Formats: sequence, structure tokens, C-alpha cells
Amino acid sequence: MTTPNQKPYLEPTQESGKAFVERQMQGPIYMLNLLKFRHIANYVGTPHLAPNPPISGRDAFYLYIQHTLPLLRETGGDLVFLGEGGRFLIGPEAEVWDMVMLVRQASAAPFLAFQTHPGYLAGLGHRTAALEDSRLLPLGEIPLG
Repeated sequence: MTTPNQKPYLEPTQESGKAFVERQMQGPIYMLNLLKFRHIANYVGTPHLAPNPPISGRDAFYLYIQHTLPLLRETGGDLVFLGEGGRFLIGPEAEVWDMVMLVRQASAAPFLAFQTHPGYLAGLGHRTAALEDSRLLPLGEIPLG
């Protein structure tokens, strides 16, 4: 998926974070996650979280979900959808995503606050260990009629 000349996207940049804040999204927001897992999770940055024996990136991501979901729900958010990925029906043929996740938060403010929640940060190493590449697209709902 990620070619030698293409960098993985694992964290927001300062510019993308600033652009998100400047959008001033109102009402509920949804975060569409496209996820590509490492074959073996890489806990080099958080060895205290590393399971023994080593686990797959997918399994590390499940640990991240187990850790994060109760905290997300406590702050008014929820996991709306979690599903298997695959190839695009319309899109680049070479891109294959292992999993798709849709997270809802009441508004942008709780989403931003959640990113610095000490409990959330304590388990973030599972996500980092799990992912080879990712995409995160903030979505605002469009009311119909």
C-alpha cells in the first residue's frame, strides 16, 4: 500500500489540525478512519504496552479500541461503525485498507478535548503500534429536508 516514496499518515500535522479548527464545524461530527495494519505490531515507542508474545497490528488495534471505547463514550462520543476494508470500487486500484471505522462526537470541541485526555493518551501506543498507514476525514452532517 505505502510505496517507498510515499510516507505513511499516522498523525495530524499542525497545518491539518489548524485547518480542522478553522472549519468551525457545528453540531455532531463524524470521523471516517481508513486503516492499514502492520503485519506485526511495533511497540518500540511504548514497550510497557507490548504484549508477549508479539501480536499482529490488527490485534493491537483491537486493544486500542478496548481501551478507548469506554473513555470515548464517557465523553459523549461513540463508535458508530467498524468494518472490514478492502479495495475501492471507485478509487485508486492500488489502495487497500484493512479496516474502516466511523466515530461520532457531539461536536468538534469534545473531539479536540478527547485528544488530550490522560486516559486516552495512556493507551494511544496500541494505535501507533498497530498502524502502517491511515487516513482520517472529519465529516459534518448535512440535514435533509
